[in-house]
Amino acid sequence: MALTGRTALLAALGSLPVGIWEPGWTGLLAVNAPLAVACACDFALAAPVRRLGLTRSGDASVRLGDPADVTLTLTNPSRRTLRAHLRDAWPPSSWQPGTEVAASRHRLTVPAGERRRVTTRLRPTRRGDRQTDGVTIRSFGPLGLFSRQGTHKVPWTVRVLPPFTSRKHLPSKLARLRELDGRTSVLTRGEGTEFDSLREYVPGDDTRSIDWRATARQTTVAVRTWRPERDRHILLVLDTGRTSAGRVGDAPRLDASMDAALLLAALASRAGDRVDLLAYDRRVRALVQGRSAGDVLPSLVNSMANLEPELVETDARGLAATALRFAPRRSLIVLCTTLDTAPVEGGLLPVLSQLTQRHTVLLASVADPHVARMATARGNTDAVYEAAAAAQAQTERHRTAEQLRRHGVTVVDATPDDLAPALADAYLALKAAGRL
Repeated sequence: MALTGRTALLAALGSLPVGIWEPGWTGLLAVNAPLAVACACDFALAAPVRRLGLTRSGDASVRLGDPADVTLTLTNPSRRTLRAHLRDAWPPSSWQPGTEVAASRHRLTVPAGERRRVTTRLRPTRRGDRQTDGVTIRSFGPLGLFSRQGTHKVPWTVRVLPPFTSRKHLPSKLARLRELDGRTSVLTRGEGTEFDSLREYVPGDDTRSIDWRATARQTTVAVRTWRPERDRHILLVLDTGRTSAGRVGDAPRLDASMDAALLLAALASRAGDRVDLLAYDRRVRALVQGRSAGDVLPSLVNSMANLEPELVETDARGLAATALRFAPRRSLIVLCTTLDTAPVEGGLLPVLSQLTQRHTVLLASVADPHVARMATARGNTDAVYEAAAAAQAQTERHRTAEQLRRHGVTVVDATPDDLAPALADAYLALKAAGRL
């Protein structure tokens, strides 16, 4: 078997034993003097760790599911070459399972007076701020027999933003918005719309839109075109209480609500409406107000990054009072909350009239697709019982939604994948009907 250079050296040094008598000991200690000298020299020649200079650069924010690269620049000011193993420590949620060792550990050699860069690729699995725990460096001597080790604090924070997976629906919703806005041949009219322009009558137009005075002045029949009113106020209210912590699939209900709110905010800002955000359970968890159309979406995404469900019962009275305080004029209030019977009947319904008498209220709720699958299950006794339980849960949910509709609330109840486009469609329908 061939020996490496280090193994051969150790074998040669190990063939020269020396006896040493240590005062106070009861026996003879066998020590390899050449090996001890080699170890001492190797330790002395290892580059010092404390004097190293470290700085960071790279990504400060990333969408959930995307990679983030953080670069560490290491400067060796000593007169010795640095031969090191480096571990860049981050919280466990900064990596996909099983990838931390390969991504966080690096080997590098830095000659005296020079610098090197190493890049750590993060792939976070949760929203929020991820902060580094420190950089541990182990510096080896030329023989690799002994090493020096130390840890440096090199602060860096990567903010993990919501993934906004529903943005794929935005082009189709914007096309529908352009139709409502009179930019294409499909024109609508509602009691809250604004006069836009005149054009020639074509078969199928609403005869109520004919402008008889303009028609009398020209040889063709003229009709008015209308566009939805702009500069409406929309308040997105995220319920961050205990019901938002329930998991549907791989994520809490709150994450699906945030994704739907982001799509609606992107669409409404393009429509010329003003969008604010309120996250509430027993106190305000996040608030975004007064942002311009170009700044509203980044502000919402940034404020949602650290939002987590709170395991407390939502204070419905406090939520209604806070929403009214931040929506003093007539607005569209979008409540992203639950349709479970107990929280709605015991909390929301008693205070709902405070909101509906002044504002248009739209409630969006996340439905569990597993319940729908259970309702269709058959084949054995357990499946039949599950189907009966699912049917009862669906009936109670429909009854609760009908109660809200009788109070003038528009209800959107959909699974996580369908909630965002369904909420956007409900907003466009309200806009087309002139109810904003």
